[in-house]
Amino acid sequence: MSGHSGAKAVVAAMGANMAIAAMKLLAWAVTGAASMLAEAVHSAADCANQILILIGGKASRRKATPLHPFGFGRDRYLAGFVVAIILFSMGGLFAWYEAYHKFQEVAAGHPNDLLESPWWWVPVAVLLGACVAESLSLRTAVRESRPEKGARGWLNFIRTTKSPELPVILLEDVAALIGLVFALVGVSMTLVTGSGYWDAGATVGIGALLICVAVVLAQEIMSLLIGESASDEEIEAISAALSSTQGVGGIIHIRTVHLGPDEVLVAAKIAVDGDESAGEVARTIDAAEQAVRAASPIVGPIYLEPDIARPGQGDQS
Repeated sequence: MSGHSGAKAVVAAMGANMAIAAMKLLAWAVTGAASMLAEAVHSAADCANQILILIGGKASRRKATPLHPFGFGRDRYLAGFVVAIILFSMGGLFAWYEAYHKFQEVAAGHPNDLLESPWWWVPVAVLLGACVAESLSLRTAVRESRPEKGARGWLNFIRTTKSPELPVILLEDVAALIGLVFALVGVSMTLVTGSGYWDAGATVGIGALLICVAVVLAQEIMSLLIGESASDEEIEAISAALSSTQGVGGIIHIRTVHLGPDEVLVAAKIAVDGDESAGEVARTIDAAEQAVRAASPIVGPIYLEPDIARPGQGDQS
């Protein structure tokens, strides 16, 4: 991965969102449009998320300690999970809270600030400008994701990748663009019809969108936090390297788990000749470890247990 590619996409998204958040906040201040406030908070939440992702990436590079002997690679997953929580609470729930109050104001017949403001055109201009900025950010994320995505479809890439940064940025940018469309429709229809229900309804849509994205992110990253195995391709490469090692009679079972996006722990029970000496078995294990590392650059700790293959042993622990 991608650490470099992911960081580049994150920085590009953060720069865009900082500028967009400031513009949306200004548009809300001069017009009082609820959808603009929801979008401003959305962009601010995205900025916070991108800072968290960068912090998580830096923290994951710390060296292993006696307390954490397998290192801190999963800090990147933890950062991604916190991103999902922020999107849900700071983004989605706040948008619904603002929409509720906007509906109350409209129902009570309060004057519509957007319609009465001489700056009614500002939200439209800000939203159109934000669409351009978010499109450029999404283009960067797509470009940086392509090498890792390979032949996989985009949905499959988001579901199966072990690197959290790029999927987070992709989903955030897509959600941002859709949210901008919601806000643009809400503001425009409010100006055309004179009804504040459009603005409030757009804010509801923005909240629902952010909550859906947060749930998808939380589900995918929680699986990584719990511990996912290596990809099928990696397991096949590791198994082939073990099986082809001289002295290895076969693989009784193999287990893999990602310690982080770029490091995999491998534990396997391999069959050896029962007549071999301890020294010969040790040399076989050393050769097998070298073969595995040559076959897969992301392999970290390797634990190989020699055994004698017996009928029915199969893929057992």
